[in-house]
Amino acid sequence: MKKLICAAVLVAFVSPALAAEFYVVQDTATKKCTIVDKKPTVTTQTVVSPSGTVYKTRTEAEAGMKTVKVCTN
Repeated sequence: MKKLICAAVLVAFVSPALAAEFYVVQDTATKKCTIVDKKPTVTTQTVVSPSGTVYKTRTEAEAGMKTVKVCTN
């Protein structure tokens, strides 16, 4: 029973880390691109990654941001 409880606790802490999401967004006022770890819910930020791509790591998002035309200008 202790093993089952330990496993459940471990899954509770590891799962959020595995479900990390990163988005490339652009500030609508400044046109500056940034990487965020939550999908924007405000109208001052727009997801600009291709087809709303969700990246699993920050490194992937950084590489993806380099390919987004509005972020490289």
